[in-house]
Amino acid sequence: MSQPELPPLLREQLARYDQAQQNLQAVLAQKQQVELELSETEKAQEELGKATDSEAVYKFAGNLLIKTKKEDVVKELNEKKELANTRKMVLAKQESRFRESLKDLQTKIDEAVKARPPQAQQQPPGDA
Repeated sequence: MSQPELPPLLREQLARYDQAQQNLQAVLAQKQQVELELSETEKAQEELGKATDSEAVYKFAGNLLIKTKKEDVVKELNEKKELANTRKMVLAKQESRFRESLKDLQTKIDEAVKARPPQAQQQPPGDA
């Protein structure tokens, strides 16, 4: 065996650390998607703000463009933006929790590694 066996507690902490990293990456990807959605919504609101109330406004409904009232689209975009901002806040809190969890786990792992007794001199593989 070329590597010493890790204590069960350290293996568990390493597994939790890997899981927390994966969770953080998933949250960051979701947050990036929400920020993109938010940016697109704000751009649509900006363009809609330039349109007069008498101009025709269209929106996508699946593969179709449907003529609609400007006020309905404004309301819909405001709701979409509010929802995206809420999701962004929730994801930011999750990101913060995962980062804190990673920091705590890293500290515990470092302490466990430092507390391990030094291993006996190992022979390189193949010299047995």
